[in-house]
Amino acid sequence: MAAAGPSVFLLMVNGQVESAQFPEYDDLYCKYCFVYGQDWAPTAGLEEGISQITCKSQDVRRALVWNFPIDITFKSTNPYGWPQIVLSVYGPDVFGNDVIRGYGVAHVPLSPGSTSVCENICFRHKRTIPMFVPESTSKLQKFTSWFMGRRPEYTDPKVVAQGEGREVTRVRSQGFVTLLFNVVTKDMRKLGYDTGPPDTHGILGPSPPQGLPR
Repeated sequence: MAAAGPSVFLLMVNGQVESAQFPEYDDLYCKYCFVYGQDWAPTAGLEEGISQITCKSQDVRRALVWNFPIDITFKSTNPYGWPQIVLSVYGPDVFGNDVIRGYGVAHVPLSPGSTSVCENICFRHKRTIPMFVPESTSKLQKFTSWFMGRRPEYTDPKVVAQGEGREVTRVRSQGFVTLLFNVVTKDMRKLGYDTGPPDTHGILGPSPPQGLPR
């Protein structure tokens, strides 16, 4: 009898929250968490994390470098609800209170790279995510929040990965965060899902085995 085919596929993600650009701020740290659909379940790794505090580099870039690792594995039967990573960057205000400096969100890259003999797929991607902060709806609220040291922020940062309710939120763009992803999928083709061609905007990982197309 033929062996039964796989009932789930795996998505393995590792990489790092590499760096950020916030020209107006210093001494920042970053939190991350994953948001995913009901058919998904983490099987290994961490769903959330918090980085160390970093200050701006002394070179001309003035970058905030974390190099904070990400490592998680998901299983699923359905690509609907593909995982997203939500970033929250915090730093001190003039009174020494930790306040939000930016939210951002990005899907885990959909397209891996070259196919190996065992039908696992691996590719490396680089993403620069624009960040934003909620704004007070009036000048009085803005002054009160500054004076009390309580800036507008989301009670649950996962809301930024959802569309519901965000149309009534006033936000302002502020800063960028750079992520590196190494993505591996397993058994997606066996279940009939085609992840498409490699993302040419990513950073190429190891070369494919000889005899396979790039």
